[in-house]
Amino acid sequence: MVYEEPQHYDERISLAGTCSTNLGIEFPAIVDTIENTTEIAYTAWPDRLYVVDGGGRIAYKSEAGPFGFKTEQLSKAIEQLVERGNASAGE
Repeated sequence: MVYEEPQHYDERISLAGTCSTNLGIEFPAIVDTIENTTEIAYTAWPDRLYVVDGGGRIAYKSEAGPFGFKTEQLSKAIEQLVERGNASAGE
């Protein structure tokens, strides 16, 4: 099914919920503002993978997907954060 582009944030929220349900997405979805401020800031289109550290900083940003997704790089970034977190916890 094709939907019209939402013109208001509440329409975007409703459509995101509909899409999540119809696609069977089982994890939380974050909905950008109607002005697309997150998209503009993070260049997430068409899609990207990000790892955000405990301080809210971007620890890893993939190239545009799906062909730019390098799962080994993503795994390494996560492993490094976990190692740093464990080292910090032990200090």
